[in-house]
Amino acid sequence: METIFFNDQTGYLRSGWRVAIFLFAYIFLAVFLGTIAQALLAALNINASLNSGVFLAANAFSSLIPAVVVGWLCGKYLEELPFRALGAAFTNGWFRNTMLGLFIGALTLAVAIAIGMLFGGIHFQLSENTTLAIASSMVTSFIVFGVAAAFEEALFRGYILQTFARSGFAWLAILLTSVFFGAVHYGNPNANLISTANTVLAGIWFSIAYLKTRDLWFVWGLHLMWNWMQGAFFGIEVSGLTGITPAPLLKEFDSGPSWLTGQSYGVEGGIICTIALITSAVAIYFLPGVNPDEELLAMSSPQEAKMP
Repeated sequence: METIFFNDQTGYLRSGWRVAIFLFAYIFLAVFLGTIAQALLAALNINASLNSGVFLAANAFSSLIPAVVVGWLCGKYLEELPFRALGAAFTNGWFRNTMLGLFIGALTLAVAIAIGMLFGGIHFQLSENTTLAIASSMVTSFIVFGVAAAFEEALFRGYILQTFARSGFAWLAILLTSVFFGAVHYGNPNANLISTANTVLAGIWFSIAYLKTRDLWFVWGLHLMWNWMQGAFFGIEVSGLTGITPAPLLKEFDSGPSWLTGQSYGVEGGIICTIALITSAVAIYFLPGVNPDEELLAMSSPQEAKMP
């Protein structure tokens, strides 16, 4: 019976039990903090609709805290790992990886949009918003998308993926977390099968980026820039949402076809996104000169996770 719960080589709880403990603690704390956040918004008379930046920021922040705290505590008490093993500390290369993620995220989106402009009905013109409104929208949406990307990466590419990777089940974890990543976006406005498949693919894209550096900074940069550029610069729906960037720099016109360009869901609902994500994932996998910090690699690899 003991081998059902504990690995006889490491002496730790098996990865499945560790993930179950993480999820139980995470859900409990996230619901608790989320309830407090919504109560505060109501008390302050702040209208936070599902399509608003206020709702997304409050939800993301109240979900980010438990993802990081519970991930750290599970690593500490279930696997004897320090906080930096989670990949969210300022370890060697964190700034370089962030900048690289921002650049590749923007480039990947540019590929999707370029295909949509060449073969589909996407075109743009300058919006009629004032300079002040555009600047305000860019700054506030950068913060909102930044917190939201941090939450999703800490949850989906954080402890769950990492603890499975330490047990040699990284690709199983990638599949499971990516499918769940797609499922939670299925309720977004105008979501469809293509958008859900692309979100699953995005989960794989982000996972490959995590495995490339073994920290969350590179993948956070990818995620943030992909979302922010869509909304704040190009005026495109971000996973079907439009309320986060009320005054974008450009105004998008998308005459389809929907299967190609995504139309009302944004580029993530079309094949142009599929092509861009696959191209980017392959490029990241073979990207030369980008290697993980040796300590982080040791703390996220099978049989090498325990640190003195």
